[in-house]
Amino acid sequence: MKTRTSKIKSKGQLNSRRSFLKGATALGTAAALGPWIADEAFSSSGNLNLLTWSGYLPMSFAEKFKSETGITIKQTVVGSTDEQLQKLKLVSDSGYDLVSPSIDQGGRWQDSGLLGTFDQSRIDNSAILPSMLRISESFSWDSEMRHVPYLWGSEALGYRVDKYSAIYGKLSFGDLWRPEMRGKIMVRPHTMMAGIGRFLEGVGEIPPFIEGYSDEDKMRLIWDKILKFSVTHKPWIKKYWNNAEDQSDGFMRGGIVLGQVWENPSQSLFKEGRPVRYLAPREGAFAWLDGLSIPTGAKNIDAIYEFVKFAAQPENGALLANETGYNSAVSGAVNHLTNENKKAYNSAYPDDAIDRLWSWPSTKPWYRELRRQYLQKFVVA
Repeated sequence: MKTRTSKIKSKGQLNSRRSFLKGATALGTAAALGPWIADEAFSSSGNLNLLTWSGYLPMSFAEKFKSETGITIKQTVVGSTDEQLQKLKLVSDSGYDLVSPSIDQGGRWQDSGLLGTFDQSRIDNSAILPSMLRISESFSWDSEMRHVPYLWGSEALGYRVDKYSAIYGKLSFGDLWRPEMRGKIMVRPHTMMAGIGRFLEGVGEIPPFIEGYSDEDKMRLIWDKILKFSVTHKPWIKKYWNNAEDQSDGFMRGGIVLGQVWENPSQSLFKEGRPVRYLAPREGAFAWLDGLSIPTGAKNIDAIYEFVKFAAQPENGALLANETGYNSAVSGAVNHLTNENKKAYNSAYPDDAIDRLWSWPSTKPWYRELRRQYLQKFVVA
């Protein structure tokens, strides 16, 4: 889920989303946000040592937290799960109080043995969107709570409203492959193939797509059919996108009518008044979720729960969403968004769309390798 260097490459998700949204590297963002960020500046009570993604802690959010609690946040920014794990291993018992694991990396975090547990009596689960809690459950093991939802986003369908008409509940990932869409769509190959899998599941052509993540034989059966469909429909694809700018350019200058895309580029165009809309399909938007977890070496325990409580207040969740451009996991936060952000959010996720989100699962090494092989077969076809 890191950076990409070519138009057709099998990896690259979260960090690139963060980088293109904020337009800065982790170092550049840290410098821009101000002196309250201190890389690996550890201290005792009255402080919270936070290890998180670039752009996840706006200055306004940190300053409000300090004014209400007296706690100063010492932030270290990272650009990958590998970097988070490495830093935790290096500082051992002398460092961070909270880290920001991505939900699809649960297996790696479990294997690392670097995470402690939350005292559930000090967490108000009713403050979190039920759909986010459901997704977060996949990050718990041994019946212990290890992950509190924080920020999330999605990949679904964007389209030109002056050239295409869509209705929530009817729009599908399968609409990309309608005859009239030939030569008019843009996709990213590996997530496109996952979208095809979920479409084929919905029409009864394959077993549940999720089952392939835990059963190698079933994965091959499912992906054989996905590959065949993908190769057959390759002429439908006008553009392979690689980043946020590619997506915006495709819609505004590249002749793209419909695309399986990230949320932020299409939503940004929508908020600018451009003829582009982003909408969750009936299969449910692909969702990523980043949360808060306690590493085993955490020291400032009371400060941890103060931060979790503060972040779970609707007005603070909305502040975080308004400043970062991502979505808050807090119930009621949408009511405190700016008018333009509220309009965009409600347009993308009407009715039961939030309840139907489909979270990217944690993948095992054998699955990643097989997926890479299927992707390569599609690329060279």
